[in-house]
Amino acid sequence: MDVCPLVFEPIYRPKIWGGRNLSRLLDKRLPPEGSIGESWECADLEGAQSIVARGPARGNKLGDLVRDWGRSLLGRARVMDGSFPLLIKFLDAAENLSIQVHPDTEAAARLGIAVRPKDEAWHILEARQDAAIYRGLRPGVALQAFAAALEKDPPSIVDLLYRIPVRAGDTFYVPSGTVHAIGAGVVVAEIQTPSDVTYRLYDWGRQRPQDDAGLHLTDGLACIRSHIDFASFEKRSHVTSVFTTVTRLVTCPSFILERVRFVGDIEQPIPYAEPVIWIVLEGRGEILYGRSGVETFAKGDVVLLPAALKEPRLRTKADCVWLEVTIPAPSDLAEYDRPSTAALRAPDGTPTAPIPLNISIQRK
Repeated sequence: MDVCPLVFEPIYRPKIWGGRNLSRLLDKRLPPEGSIGESWECADLEGAQSIVARGPARGNKLGDLVRDWGRSLLGRARVMDGSFPLLIKFLDAAENLSIQVHPDTEAAARLGIAVRPKDEAWHILEARQDAAIYRGLRPGVALQAFAAALEKDPPSIVDLLYRIPVRAGDTFYVPSGTVHAIGAGVVVAEIQTPSDVTYRLYDWGRQRPQDDAGLHLTDGLACIRSHIDFASFEKRSHVTSVFTTVTRLVTCPSFILERVRFVGDIEQPIPYAEPVIWIVLEGRGEILYGRSGVETFAKGDVVLLPAALKEPRLRTKADCVWLEVTIPAPSDLAEYDRPSTAALRAPDGTPTAPIPLNISIQRK
């Protein structure tokens, strides 16, 4: 089977803090009942395998395609413990998520556990007027003071965290070692490295099911990094043309996250040579590939474009907005043909064609 664009069946996760907003915002066909906190859109974990929803690869598991397609899917991006290196989710926080932390490599070594470090980013899709997230300790709060408060008066730790009011369109980087929580009334797209180790420090007094692991105070405190320069990972930049605007949101060791706007009713090549993920937030369109391949996309879809996709072209059917995720890889695409600046301009210097939507290292 030749590689083709991949759209997966969502994996819905009921959560006590979840809601029903993913249906309204992203056209998700949720189960008829229950509070759905997460929709896993691209997952390659032992206990959660994304299954291709349509197209030539329909019914295949992502993990099997990683093994069978190899570099045709991944290009020069590296697998993580033999698995696809990213996990893509939508989260609907009708109530506060627990205050938690993920271990980084150093903390995992101290605790004697084998764990993947977790890079993650949140792009806010919707937030009610008073909504906020919690990320890191407030300036001047020492880790020892935080630990003492957690022991003596757990609810008081909320006041020691940096509370950030949020609105739709905001984006935040949350690396391992960051104590954090998503507040009530927030819906996010989450991009992360696959990691299944989470230490909860405070859960707002909720009673969880008996089979839930509960809190992990000692291990959680051992993982907190008190001073992280988030701004260095969140430097924004913009590239615009007649037909598109690309805004860099997050640059971190595990992925690059950008927001792309594309006008409707255009067609142009997609000159990638590494895997790319589109998290479609608005609009609809088609990806044309090979001799006759066509994959449609619409709001709420998460599309994985393999590295070796043959002659891919984008055709927009309406104005589109998507989050674009690329994986840093040791390649500058020098071996691949792409239009020069001169080819994109008329003799008088005015733009005549859209600037190709290349991966980030190609943009000037």
